[in-house]
Amino acid sequence: MTVQGGPTGLSERALGPDLARGFMLLFIALANSHYFVHGASIFGGFPMDGSAVDRVVGFLISTLVDGRAFPMFGLLFGYGVAQIVRRQREAGKEWRPIRKLLRRRSLVLVVLGFLHAMLLYIGDILAAYGVLLFLGVWALRWKDRWLFIVAAFVLVISSLPSDDSLSTATDAADPSMLPQNLLDQFADRIVVQPFIALLGPIGFITPFLIGLWAGRRRILERPAEHLTLLRSTAIVGITIAIAGALPVSLVVGGVIPRPGDPTLSIIGPLHDTSGVLGGFGYAALIVLIAMRLSDRQGRITLAIAAAGQRSLTCYLAQSVVWAVVFTPYLLDLSRTLSTTTTALLAVATWLATVLLAERMRRAGYRGPFEILIRRFTYQPSTAATRSRSSGSRA
Repeated sequence: MTVQGGPTGLSERALGPDLARGFMLLFIALANSHYFVHGASIFGGFPMDGSAVDRVVGFLISTLVDGRAFPMFGLLFGYGVAQIVRRQREAGKEWRPIRKLLRRRSLVLVVLGFLHAMLLYIGDILAAYGVLLFLGVWALRWKDRWLFIVAAFVLVISSLPSDDSLSTATDAADPSMLPQNLLDQFADRIVVQPFIALLGPIGFITPFLIGLWAGRRRILERPAEHLTLLRSTAIVGITIAIAGALPVSLVVGGVIPRPGDPTLSIIGPLHDTSGVLGGFGYAALIVLIAMRLSDRQGRITLAIAAAGQRSLTCYLAQSVVWAVVFTPYLLDLSRTLSTTTTALLAVATWLATVLLAERMRRAGYRGPFEILIRRFTYQPSTAATRSRSSGSRA
């Protein structure tokens, strides 16, 4: 029997990674949306002049979500790349065509990310992942110990004191994030977007490399074989993430006053670095839950997993909502919504994408952007295979 080297079919996918991606989209919605909210003063992306409820909501998001969602995304991205390589190897492909396939995928991500940033949301991460994949192709041939060494080195470097870790800006709106008109939007974003795409990969190196390692061992697909590792990662990772977030979260929640700059330069990187371990912990926890649910998947589980299978489409759909709701020349609700109501909007947006993904699942439809990226990634090799097959029959 010939092993196919194309994308994994929907019926062949493991529940754990898809369920993790589905929940991850909720975290990303909560993490992204509060940055649009105005305030007399801003700390960590949260207005500091909101109500008591706003402060509680800000505390929870800062503790459990901010800096924790994107590391999980990075881990799952690296895991997915390892899955692609394994399937190509099983299909008998050599390293050079595999590398070309991944480079095509990285190019699609960069182009799609550029369009996403210019048209919808300047905080795009797709282009950054495309750059990371383009450069990270070489890491696919590293031995396990080098993946861990480089990942640990980057994590340690990122934990060093930094003056740029926390935002303490006033009410002045970011022109690239909240443009006053379409021409200003393009003019401002064309300057900012390349820096985000080129510098963004630095923060995702550690989770990406660990994701490659986990993908090689199929840890998220075969959790029963790695229970001790997954349980330890969930407990230790989430505990460290919560503890590391508290110095910043307590300020966001109004429990303690804003400290001086020397302290901020320490607690900011601590918040971000602990969040990387928290991302690992969340992924492990969700996979353990998925293992329990594997034999009795209900409608909710299947719907969230469907969103995970269509995470690119759902992620871009969130940006459509942010653009319509917050852009000054559209609904312009940045000064109307609070931290709390914006969080409710984020949850509602996530639920809407889950329902949309579930309808696609029932229709047997993969998702428009999933189809797009797979077509550009795999089509050349598919066409070549058909050509060789036709030639042999002739």
